[in-house]
Amino acid sequence: MSGVVAQGVKRSFGSVDAVVDATFHAMPGRITGLVGPNGAGKTTLLLMLASLLAPDAGRISIEGVDPVEDPAAVRRMLGWMPDALGAWPSLTARESIVTTARLHDMSVTDARTRADELLALVGLGDHAASPARVLSRGQKQKLGLARALVHRPRVLLLDEPASGLDPEARVQLRILLRELAAQGTTILISSHVLSELEEVVDDTVFLVAGSVVAGATAPVTRTYRVRLAAPDAPAAVADALGMSRELVGVDRGDALLVVADDAAAVGALRTLVNAGLPVLEFAPAQSALEASFLALRHPDPSLGRPAPPAPPAAPQEGGAA
Repeated sequence: MSGVVAQGVKRSFGSVDAVVDATFHAMPGRITGLVGPNGAGKTTLLLMLASLLAPDAGRISIEGVDPVEDPAAVRRMLGWMPDALGAWPSLTARESIVTTARLHDMSVTDARTRADELLALVGLGDHAASPARVLSRGQKQKLGLARALVHRPRVLLLDEPASGLDPEARVQLRILLRELAAQGTTILISSHVLSELEEVVDDTVFLVAGSVVAGATAPVTRTYRVRLAAPDAPAAVADALGMSRELVGVDRGDALLVVADDAAAVGALRTLVNAGLPVLEFAPAQSALEASFLALRHPDPSLGRPAPPAPPAAPQEGGAA
């Protein structure tokens, strides 16, 4: 089976169960996001997929090859970018890439050509002659990505690749990953920046307490941010919807409204507008991926606060038309 496949993968460190049960399939030509809280086992799982750590149980397949049985074959087709990839401090950015290419059995000429291509691709052309020790955190991340791509891998494993990148570099990374996926590369990416991860992934694997949570989707109940061109938005929203003011949250002056479903959200917005409120913004307070993650961590979407009743679909008599 092509791509990355994990079946019942487990790994413990003494009495600590890092990965309890990981089963999923990251398919070629798609970007799969690996999401989970700190300590969920994401990095341990990635290390096993990268053939750097053997599982205690279960099976892993990288493009049909078991990394335990043939790690050399897996490493030839896999690009691995950990959260913090050690760099040879005295080597320049170009020399680091050339050295990595040579380790993949490229000729000196091909290695130098590939290094120049990658320096331009990741935006390090102006720092080609800079020693790795003087590069910033973000620049080292770019260098780590270039080294992961040096042998044109069919599978790419990325652990927090956007860490330390500036906004422009993050956008460029997303574009690059989409281009690689379009070329058929299997990409598995772990990140804590869920709003950005949602913009690039096709599929999501949720890992909680070392186990993959099957069928995790965005919860129906959502929290919406309501921004008004008027003071005391929470009170105004509560009054317009006929709700107790305690059921409407507040964040930086905006109202936070928990709605039961999409239909309730539509009804609430209609009611607010018909009540004459100057609505500037009415949108989910979190991305769908963030909402899914929080639902896994806190099954009660209101975090202990009772959800308000669904608002009426039309204004009450006497309300503004």
